Amino acid sequence: MALAMTTKILMSIVATAMLIELALAVDHSVGASSGGWDTSTDLGSWASLETFTVGDNLVFSYTPNHNVLEVSKDDYDSCSTSSPISSNSLAPTTIALSDEGSRYFICGTPGHCDQGMKVEIKTVAAASPAPPTATTPSSPAPPTATTPASPTPPTATTPASPTPPESTTPSPPSPPASTTPGTPVPANPSPPPSSAETVKMTVVSMMGLGLLMMI
Repeated sequence: MALAMTTKILMSIVATAMLIELALAVDHSVGASSGGWDTSTDLGSWASLETFTVGDNLVFSYTPNHNVLEVSKDDYDSCSTSSPISSNSLAPTTIALSDEGSRYFICGTPGHCDQGMKVEIKTVAAASPAPPTATTPSSPAPPTATTPASPTPPTATTPASPTPPESTTPSPPSPPASTTPGTPVPANPSPPPSSAETVKMTVVSMMGLGLLMMI
């Protein structure tokens, strides 16, 4: 039962992929829009401007005097029609590009390949749809570790050197001023005794003398 279910799922996936490939397939009209599958179109320049992807188709439109031969690289270079891989002469010719790599086409009408009626088709792989991107939830940013600021070391204060006391040189003592002794001022002479005083002194002296004599 499980195997049958798995098989159905795988088949559904393959079918879906094929439908997507068909939906994305591009039909490339060879030589358009400047011409077609003929000798007057620069088929090399046309091919260089196209992108051929696996699943695309080449569409060759031409007149009855042309055909489409798929050949090897060597036959392409030499325009040899002796051993083609495939040959088509019914227009329009559609060729599916089912694989990656280079494929080579020429016109088999004599001389046409030499006149430039040939083209190299380089097919690349179809781009695969990108798988859904798994969204990884973003992890919360870890908290930023805050480094505590280091305390600023105290500034060493250099004590100011005491100012040495100024040495005061004692000034030499001033010599005593030489005092020149002044000339003594003579005392005012006592005024001469008056006549009355003279009399008294005389009387006293006589009385004193008399007393001495009595003794």
